[in-house]
Amino acid sequence: MSETIHRVNHEIKQRRLTVLRVTDLTPRMRRITLGGPELQGFTSLGSDDHIKLLFACSPEEQQTIDARGMGRDGGVRPTMREYTPRRIDLVANELDIDFVLHGDGPASTWAAQATPGQTLDIAGPRASLVVPDIFDSYLLIGDETAIPAIARRLEELPAGRQVVAVIQIEDEQERQLLSSQAELEVIWVQRHEQDLLDLLGNLALPPGQLYGWVALEKSLTRQAKALLLAKGVKEDALKAAAYWRRDGDTDDE
Repeated sequence: MSETIHRVNHEIKQRRLTVLRVTDLTPRMRRITLGGPELQGFTSLGSDDHIKLLFACSPEEQQTIDARGMGRDGGVRPTMREYTPRRIDLVANELDIDFVLHGDGPASTWAAQATPGQTLDIAGPRASLVVPDIFDSYLLIGDETAIPAIARRLEELPAGRQVVAVIQIEDEQERQLLSSQAELEVIWVQRHEQDLLDLLGNLALPPGQLYGWVALEKSLTRQAKALLLAKGVKEDALKAAAYWRRDGDTDDE
């Protein structure tokens, strides 16, 4: 096994899955459990992997999805949004995806009306960024859209590691119970009551060899990354991703 952060590419396959369960985790977060035999062979090695969800906004897009023609030249590309696989169980053939119900966008609209028996096509992940267990501590920063990736990484970390998770949420009701074998401190930041960047500027970094991870709105991600680099986080041990954009052009996670 490689002892460095590395990328593993996967064969991309389109899968049609069925909604098995719908669970409301918080007022704004809904978990959709998908399943079916086509899930077999699904591979996700990184806690922040992304899969594409395919939504039809026109009959032509639905025809493309039905034909499994997502990548075919000349076809009408369906509307796609990227989401983190929250839980994968290939014994039970189940896949959990958590959606933020923010009131607009094809993914949020679909999740708000999803009921058991409906189908959804997914594709990917295209690749996984594998972070081996070579770090003493972790600093994980995100908002509601990043909770699935943060929660999955926390569950995968072993005892003996120290983790600080800073999570921006809309209000107190959006807190979720997060579990880990690692020593964990979760700092919940309510969006309209506390400035996230001010908090990060005054935050003491966890000790030892540190891995940093940031996933926020695009401009906030950029500012948080610059701040962490200035505080001494090594660039080769820091991943910063824009999970959405304030102008509405978003991955809708």
